[in-house]
Amino acid sequence: MSVTSSQLPPNLERVVSRFQRVTEPKRKYEQLIWYAKRSQPFPEEKKTPENRVPGCASQVFITSRLEEGRLYFEGDSDSHLVKGLVRLLIEGLNELSPQDILNLSPDFIQATGLDVSLTPSRSNGFYNIFKRMQQEAATWLESAQN
Repeated sequence: MSVTSSQLPPNLERVVSRFQRVTEPKRKYEQLIWYAKRSQPFPEEKKTPENRVPGCASQVFITSRLEEGRLYFEGDSDSHLVKGLVRLLIEGLNELSPQDILNLSPDFIQATGLDVSLTPSRSNGFYNIFKRMQQEAATWLESAQN
């Protein structure tokens, strides 16, 4: 299934478009490194088993907070490339409502072209990070309804 810009939130559409403009796998990796360099420092005390993303070859940590109905994520990885994937997702998903995040299909991952540029384990990790962010959204949505 192809992803059109009308299906994606504006921030995620910008991220996907950046990767779609680049056709060379090496340049896509360079973009991921650029995203990694834009990462905010992640507090060591948040690197806990509860915040670890399962199913990733690298160590990946994700946290979230809800402010005025919008989710804000923080994340980190011990791999520079995976840190870029985390940052890409943070930029694309921050400020969305939990329901908006839950409504997203992972099809946008293929739209970036990264699924063919990454190794299978990193591609699977990318998907697992996204699914973890959706789980965070589901938790916030559930707590807001109680």
